[in-house]
Amino acid sequence: MRHHVRVENPGFLGEVAALVIAAAVIAYLFARIGQVSIVGFLLVGVAIGPNALGLVDDVEVVEAVAEIGVILLLFTIGIEFRLDRLIRIRRLVLGAGALQVGLAVALTTALLAALRIPLNAATYTGLLVALSSTAVVLRVLADRGQTGSRMGQTALALLIFQDLAVVLMVLAVPILAGESASPLDALAALLRAGGVVVVVLVLARRVMPRVLDVVARTCSQEVFLLVVMAIAIGTAYGSSVAGVSVSLGAFLAGLLVSESRYNVQALGEIVPLQILFTAAFFVSVGMLLDLEFVAESLPVVLLAVVGVLLVKLVSAAAALRLAGIPAGLAAGVALALAQVGEFSFVLERVGAEAGLAPGGLEGVGSQTFIAASVVLMLATPWLVSSGSRLSHARPVAEEQPHPALPVGPAEGPRGHVIVAGYGSAAATLTEVLDRTEIDYLITTLNPDAAADAEASGRRALLGDAGRRQTLMEAGIDQARLLVVGDDDASATLRIIQTAHAVRPNMPVIVRVHDGEADELRAAGAQEVITSQESSALAMTVHVLRHFALGNQRIAIEVERISGGGWAPGLLEEKLDRADAAGQVRFTPSPEEVCEHVAEAVRPVSPSAPGCEECLRIGSRWVHLRICMSCGHVGCCDSSPNRHASRHHLETGHPVMRSFQPGESWGWCYIDRVRMNAAEEADEPEAGAA
Repeated sequence: MRHHVRVENPGFLGEVAALVIAAAVIAYLFARIGQVSIVGFLLVGVAIGPNALGLVDDVEVVEAVAEIGVILLLFTIGIEFRLDRLIRIRRLVLGAGALQVGLAVALTTALLAALRIPLNAATYTGLLVALSSTAVVLRVLADRGQTGSRMGQTALALLIFQDLAVVLMVLAVPILAGESASPLDALAALLRAGGVVVVVLVLARRVMPRVLDVVARTCSQEVFLLVVMAIAIGTAYGSSVAGVSVSLGAFLAGLLVSESRYNVQALGEIVPLQILFTAAFFVSVGMLLDLEFVAESLPVVLLAVVGVLLVKLVSAAAALRLAGIPAGLAAGVALALAQVGEFSFVLERVGAEAGLAPGGLEGVGSQTFIAASVVLMLATPWLVSSGSRLSHARPVAEEQPHPALPVGPAEGPRGHVIVAGYGSAAATLTEVLDRTEIDYLITTLNPDAAADAEASGRRALLGDAGRRQTLMEAGIDQARLLVVGDDDASATLRIIQTAHAVRPNMPVIVRVHDGEADELRAAGAQEVITSQESSALAMTVHVLRHFALGNQRIAIEVERISGGGWAPGLLEEKLDRADAAGQVRFTPSPEEVCEHVAEAVRPVSPSAPGCEECLRIGSRWVHLRICMSCGHVGCCDSSPNRHASRHHLETGHPVMRSFQPGESWGWCYIDRVRMNAAEEADEPEAGAA
């Protein structure tokens, strides 16, 4: 008798599947229509939540995942922001940040008190309104590439103070509810928050760079990722234990990593996880909305939206103007911050436990607050877009920026070569690039290789070129060429795919073992160098050709690499055999075509101006042949070393063409057939190849 074993799925798996699938679909659709995915995630949350389709009932599971999303989002922002920028805007954080929170609380309290709402409930509502959404604003700014802009960093200054203020707000809620709390408790909380910040700053400067250096030298991405995650989650947890908001702790953890030379590598490792968990956060916010309540209480919800919008605009704009920020920029930042923050939801739950309700409205206050918050979060992408236009507008008086305002990162390199990997071939290439004054940037995961490059006065970026973040930091959008110096085919394939995902037409030159060339060509590599022995020479020739340096200069550099022995005039003559696109073609006469032409012959670029192996060992050749499958240049069978025939035996590539001036015939090694070119037939030359 056969027994059937029934395997039960974990209870939460269906809900997690619904969340991830819905998020993936909406992210794709919003990407296709050119809209920010945050709006889609909020709508997904509304649709699949318990108040609509009910595909996800366990909101607590989603909220737990969402907390991780907030931590990772603010961790990545901390890495990108860097400590020196934070120090530069400290006056803006403490000055304008305190003014904005104070004005928002005061305005909300005054408006609600005028409507005869009890003072404690009015002040409590002011605390909820004063906070903006760090997660939403920074995500929208990142999607728009404005995190490092003047508007982005000014907004972040206010958001940092708001996260600091959460500590005191949590302590203030029981006081507003009539529960006892001493001023000493508030002072102790403030001192704890300050202590956490000081400890993090000391660690960032003194300890973390050394820790990450030790970890990076393992050359293990798994170990590095785990350590980075431990820093992010551990710092956030430690901050919460000390009574500081998790949000601030995560941001400070990012600052820890930003001070090390591994900040780009850390960002590249963490971003994929951050995207997944942050999507869960926005979905969880949408799940809180009750559509039935919104429909029944639409006038109240709209009134709350308008009220919050006005308070946020007036408080932020006034605070920034008083801090000396130009009017256009102040108005733009105020629009970007005109929503309610994620920690307002935390504060709302604390208030509910203490018997307080937003607006003093028992029963409907919480749902009104949630509905208004979701509506304003949905509107944030458009508010940021409008704010960006205002921040760039110049008033009639042509106001000058406030000196305390942060500035974005310096403009990166342009028209340069990105050299991925720093082995011997890449080192040779960069020496030539130095001599020819072609700008370049090296990326490598190996700390020792980066140190060697920097010791030679070369710019090196520690990071995996297979990660989007590393290529963006290396300036791929402005680069002229990407050269992959490593010969690991799987890593090279990943780099090509990532590069073309960021910039589809990016020219890429790679070097690999012969048998892996076709896969990399299919992936989009413009040039594939397959001869490992002389790859430095071939790579250099291809790069210099790309920059149209001139045959004479290329020949001189080849002489230096190969150790001399060849007159530049001879090498120039061979270089001139290639057409304007740097390629050699072969179209045989129809009556002489062998059966291998269709699959083996393609336009190729010469791998070297002479026989690769002869150049390397300092030997001489008689005639040159070029492989019509890969562009390898070798010497004929009349030459001492017969490198063209040896290349066929090693690779199986069947067809060679003569690479001699005035000759255009080809030879098939398998069929032993000589083929004249379709347009020009030359007299046979002695020697088959």
